[in-house]
Amino acid sequence: MPNPFSHPLRLTVGAIACGIASFGVGCFHSQLQSRANNTVVSSPATSELSTSARIMRAINAQAPTNVPKQPTSSQYQVIDEQQNYQFTIDGRRVISNSKLPTQGGINFNQSDMLTTLVNTRKYFQDYAKEDPIVLREGILGTQGVTVGDILKTLDFMIAVLQEDIQQKRPSRLQDTNFINNNFRVLRWSPHNPKNPNQNRLRLTKYAVFTHTGSREKTSQYNAGIYALKDNLVGDDFYKKYTKQDVLQGIYEPGGKEFGRVQPLAYLTRTGLEDALMQGTILINFTNGTRAFFNVDRNNGIPFKKGVNPRDQGRYWYFRQVDAIKGYGYKIDAKISIKPGVTFAGDINNIGLGRIVVLESGSGRNRQMRMGVIADTGGAFLPNLYQLDYLAGIFPNQAEFQRYIRTLPEFLTNTYILVKK
Repeated sequence: MPNPFSHPLRLTVGAIACGIASFGVGCFHSQLQSRANNTVVSSPATSELSTSARIMRAINAQAPTNVPKQPTSSQYQVIDEQQNYQFTIDGRRVISNSKLPTQGGINFNQSDMLTTLVNTRKYFQDYAKEDPIVLREGILGTQGVTVGDILKTLDFMIAVLQEDIQQKRPSRLQDTNFINNNFRVLRWSPHNPKNPNQNRLRLTKYAVFTHTGSREKTSQYNAGIYALKDNLVGDDFYKKYTKQDVLQGIYEPGGKEFGRVQPLAYLTRTGLEDALMQGTILINFTNGTRAFFNVDRNNGIPFKKGVNPRDQGRYWYFRQVDAIKGYGYKIDAKISIKPGVTFAGDINNIGLGRIVVLESGSGRNRQMRMGVIADTGGAFLPNLYQLDYLAGIFPNQAEFQRYIRTLPEFLTNTYILVKK
């Protein structure tokens, strides 16, 4: 895909907010055709499901033998980022059968949802062999849900969205009756070992920020982001240096490691900290061009909870990318994602590609929103009590904070959908 930001481009803040901050936008049309409640998608879905079966056979044949196996009982073994055992929990306390409320509809942007689902589905197809963690059933396995079920769910939803968009109609996936008729609805109850009284899932928010930057170091833009070179096989020199070392100029002319990394851009210190914290940044360069940059690899220094971000030793190296990127075992494999329909979550224990419906409020104030777990982060190691919502692209922290004040911090109910 060509990079749409490889040439000068003017885009107003208003257009950004309208285009991508779809969480709070009322895009659901309540008057769905009555037949949609029982409509069965025919040929496209059937074709996709057969494709899913073929891919699952290929994945099963190629998957390494060391893929972590799940217990057959309701007892689930929670693992951390290194796949080390943490604790055991009864999966029935976290995942249980349920139904969506039938009043109201589900909010999401159809085009953005379709794009993110297709890209997530393709990750399974292209990288399951290299990244077998995505083949874990996770805690859903205690309810009999397999990776094959997840692929069928993605295939079915893609087929439905394609038909609905082609027909220029509200998506049937926004109709709770259609969801209840075609999907197993599993209620996700949070489990927080540090706060056993937490009974509602927490919804945090993250974003992509736009910052002005320079291709050359200047007095104003003096905090660099760098790319590791492709020929670093077995050379982990960059793991010896903290963020403070980098800021002091080890990669700049006269520095100890000058020439060993590729300078990508220079930002203000605030811009650098936003990029390191959020993982993706959209830089408006002083020469009139703009580009996305996404984290690639870090220096191996753990993020310390409770320490001011500016004082953290962890430093990330970046790559220029053509879109906002989510989960992926390496930079070139990362999933292209869209705001408003993407959640970061615990890929190891909940799983990649799980379709989530959030319910907030009640009665006339009830709202339901749908998205897919297609990203992860340092807060999910492990985490059965939280999701992080990709809220959009914002020009600064103030605009971001103003927007997320309209979103709930804790959810009334959280559901995961699995195709029947």
